[in-house]
Amino acid sequence: MGKTLFDKIWDAHVVTAVEDGPTQLYIDRHFCHEVTSPQAFDGLRKRGLKVFRPEKTTLSPDHNIPTLNQEKPIADPVSKFQVDTLTKNAQDFGLTLYGLGHEKNGIIHVIGPENGLTQPGMTIVCGDSHTSTHGAFGAIAFGIGTSEVEMVLASQCILQPRPKTMRINFEGKLQNAVTAKDLALYMIAELTTGGATGYFVEYAGEAIRNLSMEERMTLCNLSIEMGARGGMIAPDQVTFDYVKGREFAPKGEAWEKALAYWKTLKSDNDAIFDREITFDASAIQPMITYGTNPGMGMAINGTIPTLDAIDEASRISFQNAMKYMGFSAGEKIEGKQIDYVFLGSCTNGRIEDFRQFAAAVKGKMKADNVTAWLVPGSWMVEKQIKAEGIDKILVEAGFELRQPGCSACLAMNEDKVPAGKYAVSTSNRNFEGRQGPGARTLLASPLVAAAAAVTGKITDPRNI
Repeated sequence: MGKTLFDKIWDAHVVTAVEDGPTQLYIDRHFCHEVTSPQAFDGLRKRGLKVFRPEKTTLSPDHNIPTLNQEKPIADPVSKFQVDTLTKNAQDFGLTLYGLGHEKNGIIHVIGPENGLTQPGMTIVCGDSHTSTHGAFGAIAFGIGTSEVEMVLASQCILQPRPKTMRINFEGKLQNAVTAKDLALYMIAELTTGGATGYFVEYAGEAIRNLSMEERMTLCNLSIEMGARGGMIAPDQVTFDYVKGREFAPKGEAWEKALAYWKTLKSDNDAIFDREITFDASAIQPMITYGTNPGMGMAINGTIPTLDAIDEASRISFQNAMKYMGFSAGEKIEGKQIDYVFLGSCTNGRIEDFRQFAAAVKGKMKADNVTAWLVPGSWMVEKQIKAEGIDKILVEAGFELRQPGCSACLAMNEDKVPAGKYAVSTSNRNFEGRQGPGARTLLASPLVAAAAAVTGKITDPRNI
């Protein structure tokens, strides 16, 4: 019987396997940020341990950093303490740090791929659930807890139960204005936020093959939002073209050797998955969420489900979500006024996202009732924005570019949406209070966000 892509990479990284227990898995690349790593480093100090393979770990602050005036000391004492602690840990343990002000600083899941640290066939971990982003390269990438961060720092290995495998096929061509974000929101709405629990998902099909590398990262990023351990896409020419020439990518003979291996990284024709699902990609429309988890999504021109369409066990949480959001079952939300727009995060803070947003707002003006936070995922993205003149398009349309960071994704910094205000956000989660206490988040693509930004209301991007 053939092997899945997941099986091939997992099996190549097994150090030992406990019968009816976890696998000791070797980790190729470890990313750390300021929020989930401090206790791990303290654990090493208490045990008198060094980092086993420091060249395999890369650090960058992203969650707590401000997106204005980064050249000044961080004003918030908690944020400053966490960022300063990351700097000290990098110094004490001899680790590579892309700190505040460094040209490579940015969201950890943006800077890994753009610098060539993320490569096909790798095992990649970080103390952050959206580590699944890196699976877009044909890698096994997943988030880990703080105790596991310590385990990887100490041994470059981790104990993990082997997940089941799932393949999700998106067949057909995408409609106009439908993006990878819409594929993801559609998929989570169909499967629910627990529909892939216990699985590692491989995405396949015509629509997936036609996605750019950055769109693939968006899709894999959101795998975790349906309960999956991670998501991955088999590497192909799109992948190879993206990786080639990046700073930490293999060069010369090493490139040719790596490429030969990477071309073997695909599921065999006779591979059997524990579960397989197929969606008609051509039927998917621009999506938006209406509730308080990423699975509460619908076509932007659709209607919120009625109570009788909701599973009986979920009705109370549905009604609570409607109360929190200020919506009613069975109503349309297209045309409703919004207050904030956020473009950014590890989900949609890459250069292609800014290209899409700029193309949609070019020649138009930001609505007066909208506060817009446009936040690049890294300084490299910011550099590309300026090199391509995207910043000029945005300024002419009444927008302001902020400095890189996680920003309004998770309200751990100064970019918080006020209570009761509606934010159309390109981030990954819309939980109660996720973007600020009482904030009301509607997840959407950069195109839907752009349409909302210039009209001041929830608008189908196909109508602008």
